Amino acid sequence: MSRGELTSILEEANSIRQEAGEIFREQIVERIFQEAEVIHRQVVERSGPKADWERKLDDILTSRLFGYPIMLSLFGVVLWLTIVGANYPSELLAKLLFGFEGCLSKFVLWLGAPLWLHGALVDGIYRAMAWVVAVMLPPMAIFFPLFTFLEDLGYLPRVAFNLDRLFKRAGTAGKQALTMCMGFGCNAAGVTAARIIDSPRERLIAIITNNFMPCNGRFPLLFAIATIFFGSLMKVGSLGTSLMVLGMIVFGVIITLLISWLLSKTILKGVPSSFTLELPPYRKPQLGTILVRSLIDRTLHVLWRAVIVAAPAGLITWMLANTTLGDVSLLAKFAGFLAPAGRLMALDGFILAAFILGFPANEIVIPILLMGYLAQGVMMEPSSISALGKLLVQNGWTPLTGLNMMLFSLLHFPCGTTLFTIHKETGSTKWTLISFVLPSLVAVVVCIVVAQVVGFFM
Repeated sequence: MSRGELTSILEEANSIRQEAGEIFREQIVERIFQEAEVIHRQVVERSGPKADWERKLDDILTSRLFGYPIMLSLFGVVLWLTIVGANYPSELLAKLLFGFEGCLSKFVLWLGAPLWLHGALVDGIYRAMAWVVAVMLPPMAIFFPLFTFLEDLGYLPRVAFNLDRLFKRAGTAGKQALTMCMGFGCNAAGVTAARIIDSPRERLIAIITNNFMPCNGRFPLLFAIATIFFGSLMKVGSLGTSLMVLGMIVFGVIITLLISWLLSKTILKGVPSSFTLELPPYRKPQLGTILVRSLIDRTLHVLWRAVIVAAPAGLITWMLANTTLGDVSLLAKFAGFLAPAGRLMALDGFILAAFILGFPANEIVIPILLMGYLAQGVMMEPSSISALGKLLVQNGWTPLTGLNMMLFSLLHFPCGTTLFTIHKETGSTKWTLISFVLPSLVAVVVCIVVAQVVGFFM
């Protein structure tokens, strides 16, 4: 018998042993719960209908027939409320912050700062930070409390329970569903939450794939593009936008499951571990707790981190837009270099340049893109969604461009903060690079496929 055959037999035997061990553990846990149920019936007397009501509600929320539609409907309502509620506060905050820019500009000039320093501080750093605050704060201030409300109510464990079967079939841990939900707020938080997964193999899968969930930094871009190219096109306004964004989330879940399955069958082989989740009782949400956890612990924390990261990104972008070779800025030359790849994906060079330069913070992708389109070495902000739409259409955008822009934003490489967190959690440069390269390849392949398929039928 050759060494290769012996190795194959040993690997197969080890796999069978692990699988048998998992089945045995599941049987033990199931027997424990059965015995606990018997004892519970013997010694506990119900004084009211609450327990029966909770059990009947769980039978509906976690059923194969109603569980997924209810879950999608609830997330759709949360997204719709976020979109509708964030529009006016975002515009008001943008007017306030960019109105203050004039006073800041006069103050910097009054100090005697040279024009290049004025441009770097005001047009680069301040505008980047102002854009991040104006775009991120209103939707976060709505989305996080609503999401925390569902969490405090006790519904999120039901979501994890529903998704457990899918993740088990993908060869990974059911707990990954919980880390995936954390990624909605911030992918870095989702990566950190992977600590709850005991298996190192499954923890790595959860870390690598968490990026496929749209974080709060990507939601504003998804909302804006969906409103321009699909909400108006479907003539149903915010409802069409919500459905499109919800479709992106569902697609992100599908890609998460697919890539998790591929990883579990290739470089991260193994048997999925058992996931025993005792559903907690439903609780009456505490308004004060929700506001503190969502607005202070989450919203302001994520916003502060984004502002810090956006400042140097704004400076670098301003420098590229104001440094010329001949009569062409370095930003335009960079976009020209990326143009062939952009056309292959039904995008353009400026879009790819905006994503690359927006690596520190996803929130500044759109203002970088506008700076390139308007050819003014200043980070621009649109006066309204309709004005942004007109500008994009004037630069050759179509509904296909909008669709692939959303797909690329959903699937592309993690932001700088998330990559830093991945390296901190894994302690490995190798897995950090894989976490960067793999989503990038997925985004490129998906956009090329969509572009070719749509092009074939049009």
